Amino acid sequence: MNDRKRQVIEKAHQLFIEKGFQATSIQDILEYSGISKGTFYNYFSSKNQLLMDIFRTTFKKIEIDRNGLLIGYDPADPEIFISQIELQMTANRENKIVPLFEEVFFSGDKELKQFIEVGQMKILRWFSDRLGDITEEICQPYLLDASIMLNGILLQNIRFHRKANGEAASIRPVVRYSVTRILNMLDELALSGEQLVPPEIMDHWLPVAKTEELDWRIKFLSVISRMKKMDCNNTDNLKKLNFIEEEILRSSSPRKFLIDSVLLSLSTANKNELDELKALIDENLLEKA
Repeated sequence: MNDRKRQVIEKAHQLFIEKGFQATSIQDILEYSGISKGTFYNYFSSKNQLLMDIFRTTFKKIEIDRNGLLIGYDPADPEIFISQIELQMTANRENKIVPLFEEVFFSGDKELKQFIEVGQMKILRWFSDRLGDITEEICQPYLLDASIMLNGILLQNIRFHRKANGEAASIRPVVRYSVTRILNMLDELALSGEQLVPPEIMDHWLPVAKTEELDWRIKFLSVISRMKKMDCNNTDNLKKLNFIEEEILRSSSPRKFLIDSVLLSLSTANKNELDELKALIDENLLEKA
């Protein structure tokens, strides 16, 4: 994305927050961002498309920051999951995502509603995947139930926590409380065998899951985590794996020659994991090229 288009997205985002999506006209956007109508339609096919690009840009940044919290840490640590949720919900609030969501739903616009519903399904899938990292395999059939409950519990607990303690109150205690309740509930569900929504239904709610692979970052972090556990006593390998994480996830232009050199120097007996890691890195760097 070029800088000019990014600036238009940022300006339009400000306008939608201040005036509302429906009340903001394309002419308002042209005047506020200083572009011509031709330039606008060169970037966006419609005002709806612009709003979707705002959501995509915001969510991509949140996702990168959220996944960055895993660097150097064990995905099975609940505290990391708590930090990720706190980051995401704080960023949603700062970017006024919820008011924009609500306006879209009340507007009845089918295109935008469908776009937002897919985004909500992605959040449920992410919750489910992360809860799966933290819990035992026996909890697998109940992860979607737990994700749906966690989503609702977080929203309501934060709402009333702020009502009681003020808008500036930290949400971390609320997130920790909510996640802990859900983890306890998952243990109970695994013992009882009660299931409300089967995880397989997610393939119908989010059809892209059938044809698209999981986001490369999730796969990448999963392989890195496995390799760290296998080589936990090899401090040299751990340093090298941490370097690869930083270079891939933090750098806007990962230095492939350095990454390849570090991969070659890894003295690991886990050839399958190393080959998988190399393939994922090559795939990611080719996409960015």
